[in-house]
Amino acid sequence: MLKGPFLSKDFIGAVKDFNDANIVMLGMPYDGTVTNRPGTRFAPQSIRLESVGIETYSPVFNKNLEDCKFYDTGDLELPFGNAARALDIIEENTACIYSKGKKILGIGGEHLVTLAEIKAVLKYYKNIAVIQFDAHTDLREEYLGETLTHSGVMKQIANIIGFENIAQIGIRSGEKEEFELMKKHSTLKFSHNELDKFRDKNIFITIDLDALDPSVMSGVGTPEAGGLSYNELLGWLKYLKDFNIIGVDVVELAPDIDATKNSTAAACKLIRECLMLL
Repeated sequence: MLKGPFLSKDFIGAVKDFNDANIVMLGMPYDGTVTNRPGTRFAPQSIRLESVGIETYSPVFNKNLEDCKFYDTGDLELPFGNAARALDIIEENTACIYSKGKKILGIGGEHLVTLAEIKAVLKYYKNIAVIQFDAHTDLREEYLGETLTHSGVMKQIANIIGFENIAQIGIRSGEKEEFELMKKHSTLKFSHNELDKFRDKNIFITIDLDALDPSVMSGVGTPEAGGLSYNELLGWLKYLKDFNIIGVDVVELAPDIDATKNSTAAACKLIRECLMLL
């Protein structure tokens, strides 16, 4: 009998039993609609492996990961050539998490996975708002004739919950029509207090890692200069700590693009802080 000890395949600090958890970490390795550089399907496994290099204690929130009581369920097996079926699988599993009275910390994968999570959350929560950190508007009606695409995920979500329940932060790239849509509905936010209108909402936070500047986060499919610093993004999250956060996802890391692994390490640290919010 082998005695080990062996390195865990879970994100650092995870509990061993699903029933002991308040939060469930779910890997969603889908990148079938990526429009530039692919590879986000490899993010969840890379993040788990790299997480051994961070501390379980967050000086930002003065908490340990052990205090969060999260269970790492691993990665879903998804059909890369069938976006609709992949979303169905994600929605079904996300709904299972909420049916047990738990919250999700989702790891993508591309940003389209968020649509499935929101559909599942709506089965258990009303009065939903979605706060999006992103470089891109993601408000396209379609891309190359497809409506299920990571470049249109927020348009799909807005069609379900209404533009009045969406806030967009860090946006700096998109079509003219998308920027006009943001202006029409006043979704683009620049200061923390603009989020105060959502204090009575159940909030899902979705973080596309290209919201961060490429100097911090080069390992993404479509980097855009002029992004948030890591500390600026943390400032937004710290402001949200007293809001009713019901779910978070972190998407669009393409780990193999950044051979230094600095992007993956930054993603791990950010995920640690997101777990503190739930």
